[in-house]
Amino acid sequence: MDQSATASADAGKRMRLRYAGVCRCCGTDLPPGEHAVYEQSTKAVRCVACPPSASTGTTTDLTAVPPPAPAEGGAAGASARREYERRKAKDEERLRQKWGRFGGIAVALADEKQSTKAWATGAEGEERLGARLDSLASESVGVLHDRRIPRSRANIDHIAVTTAGVWVIDAKRYQGRPELRIEGGIFRRRVEKLFVGRRDCTALVDGVLAQVGLVEEVVGDVPVTGALCFVDADWPLIGGAFTTRGVHALWPKRLAKLLAGAEGSVDVPAVRQALAAHFPPA
Repeated sequence: MDQSATASADAGKRMRLRYAGVCRCCGTDLPPGEHAVYEQSTKAVRCVACPPSASTGTTTDLTAVPPPAPAEGGAAGASARREYERRKAKDEERLRQKWGRFGGIAVALADEKQSTKAWATGAEGEERLGARLDSLASESVGVLHDRRIPRSRANIDHIAVTTAGVWVIDAKRYQGRPELRIEGGIFRRRVEKLFVGRRDCTALVDGVLAQVGLVEEVVGDVPVTGALCFVDADWPLIGGAFTTRGVHALWPKRLAKLLAGAEGSVDVPAVRQALAAHFPPA
């Protein structure tokens, strides 16, 4: 390819995003509908304001390595999105059967059931977090999305492998402020509870710890850390992140910073391959 063709590929193609993304140059969240530039050479997107020189060059930039193909790395939120579509179709079919020839009108006028809509909300949260994690993918950070737990209908939202160890990440798109409440003390057993707003979400910590245990069985002595990443939660301007029973509660940007700054001697490609084989795409 001549220099002019290479420059054209690096410049990329401006487009309107169908799905949420993250600028791999500056890390800015790019919501669906936002104009961005798709780079054919890196298979990634960047802000319109970020110049091609910010993401390409003559030297090798490990942060510019494109993320794994969806068939291998998995598609973030894929199983939640499928469940939403299944439930939506089932709800619409019930309305059509109930209203007969007026079924189409009933479907158009009916509000979506909250239990159905929750799957779409969750899928979007996983997709947005997945895009940010993909922007970190490199030789020192391996990413897997939406992994099926063998002999179970459950799945792991995201797995990140760094040179310091493995992170098991559960994405949640809840409203309200996450906080740690401690009950008990001198005369009663000390109990840590996770709340998001007025909602007791302590069971989420148990779920992550169970997933951490399953991953530990695969990676052996490699350290495994659990995380609950709340997308769109009401985090304070200062502080906010905390740890309960070894599980981090934090937001996407904070998580990305921890992953990018990890240092150690873990063989990232080998560990990622072992996890991908044991936990196939959901």
